[in-house]
Amino acid sequence: MARKTVFQQIRDLDLKHQGVLAAYLCERMLPNYDLFHASTEFGDPKVLRGGLNAVWDKLAVNKGADWQRWQEKLEECTPSEQEFDVLGMFPAIAACTALSSLMQGIEDRDAAPLLDVAKISQGSVAHFLELGEFADIEDAGQRAVAIEQHPLSHYEIEVQQAMVAFLQDSADIDKELVREVRAIARDEGMSNLGL
Repeated sequence: MARKTVFQQIRDLDLKHQGVLAAYLCERMLPNYDLFHASTEFGDPKVLRGGLNAVWDKLAVNKGADWQRWQEKLEECTPSEQEFDVLGMFPAIAACTALSSLMQGIEDRDAAPLLDVAKISQGSVAHFLELGEFADIEDAGQRAVAIEQHPLSHYEIEVQQAMVAFLQDSADIDKELVREVRAIARDEGMSNLGL
């Protein structure tokens, strides 16, 4: 029998577990936004941090939040491709989009936007490599293979699979587990792009 892809494994998790995974992945994307802000002075990292903190609080102790208001604030902080022409813009957009998807999934109790966070995280790694290290490979097929074989792409999938396995072994999502997952993300000390 073929091994399940990481996305199939995520779909098999229950909704609370998917929420914790998505928050973990957003935590790993946040530094990309911080770096973009530091180089351009656009936006406000505190909005992303506050929004993600609200999600962690919801997951840990079921604390309510005005998700629509957070979404509005997040939209104001999301960079536009028309305004910036720097490589760091795309990972910053990905961080905002992933956090928006996470909030939508939490608010609607819907698994699809939570799965999207994993796709956005993997996609941001591929896009970063495509526009950066592999920008001079003209053949699309060769570029795709180079991206797929890059250690950063492997690492992203391995990290997602490791967290899925960790969550599969955790029957209940409680305050301690949420705190532990959050600490794991912060202790890694680097973003999903290795920054």
